[in-house]
Amino acid sequence: KAKPALLYRESDIRLIKACNYEEHGELLGTCDWIIEVVTERLDIKQKVFDTVAKHRKPGTIVSSNTSGIPLAAMAATMPEEMRRHFAITHFFNPVRYMRLLEIVGGTDTLPTVTRDLAAFGERVLGKGIVHAKDTPNFVANRVGTFGMGSVFRHMARLGLDVETVDAIFGSAMGRPKSAVFRTADVVGLDTLSHVFGTVYEKCPEDEERSAFVVPDYLTSLIASGR
Repeated sequence: KAKPALLYRESDIRLIKACNYEEHGELLGTCDWIIEVVTERLDIKQKVFDTVAKHRKPGTIVSSNTSGIPLAAMAATMPEEMRRHFAITHFFNPVRYMRLLEIVGGTDTLPTVTRDLAAFGERVLGKGIVHAKDTPNFVANRVGTFGMGSVFRHMARLGLDVETVDAIFGSAMGRPKSAVFRTADVVGLDTLSHVFGTVYEKCPEDEERSAFVVPDYLTSLIASGR
C-alpha cells in the first residue's frame, strides 16, 4: 500500500517472513548476511547483536544500517570471529529508490567482507558505493546534517515558515520533492535528532559545531510523541 511502492513486484512479498527473536532466532543460522536495522540506540543494538551471536553460523556477514553510531562501539561486546565479519552498510531511505550505500569497515573487519559487500551492493543491488571511515555520521550524514542545519539557521534569520522552506528547497531547485522538512519526516524526527547530536557530542573541536544544535521546535515535536 505504500506510495511510492517499496516492492518492485507485489509477488516479492512472498520473500518476506515476519519473525521474532524468541521463536525464530534459529533462522539466523541459515543466513549469509544479517542486517541490523533497529532504532538508533546502542543498548538496543547490542541486545540484537547478542541474539545474532547466539544463532549465526561462523563466516556469516553481519552489518548495521546505523546512521552514525560508531562501528567500534557496536562491535565492542561482540565475539572476535563476529567482529571480523562485522561492518556498517548504511542504506538511504527509501532503499528501493535511493542509490547511495555507505560501507564502513572496522579495525577488525576482514578486507574480504567490505570487498564482498561492495561487489554485491553494486552488481546485484545496483547501488553507488561510498567507502567511509568510522567517524561521526560517516560521509553523507555529516554533509547532509550540516546543510539541513544551515537551512534551520537561515530560516530563523529570515522568518520563513516550514511550507515556504520546502517550496524553495524542493523541485523548484531541482532537488527531491521531499525538500527539507518532509525529508525529516521520512527519516524520523528521533533519528534526525540523534544524527545531529552525534556530531555535536563526538566532534567538540569542529569549527562549525554550533550548526549541529537541534532546534527547540524539533525537540518539542519529539517530546510530544510526534
